[in-house]
Amino acid sequence: MNSVQGLLAASVISIQNSCFIYPACQNCFSRLILDSRRFHCLKCGCTGEAKDASYRYRLALKIADTNDLFDITVFGSCLDPFFGVTAKNLQRYIQDFNQLSGETNTEPSTRALVQAVEACFIGKRFIFGV
Repeated sequence: MNSVQGLLAASVISIQNSCFIYPACQNCFSRLILDSRRFHCLKCGCTGEAKDASYRYRLALKIADTNDLFDITVFGSCLDPFFGVTAKNLQRYIQDFNQLSGETNTEPSTRALVQAVEACFIGKRFIFGV
């Protein structure tokens, strides 16, 4: 992982993705391939049971300072304070909610989460380590 080269004070203009959580390899943080029972990392070859998969935040943002627009991606546990839980726990809450509601269409819960994230970030100013 690279160290911070500088700091950038900028405002969030938009959220670029609607999927903020991904199943991540515990060794290399790459996206895991999940099936109903197992996971597999294409990068390092790590495998395991799907129920033991780790999750990580990935938030792609369009930001602006006083002069320029930037596309950045914020990864990992630095987003825990904004979401209030770890990515793994948020994923569990989403799965539990979808199971309890009995809905096969997860679009409404995804849309509600996207709206909450937009309300938290869009128009707000942050200092980003780049």
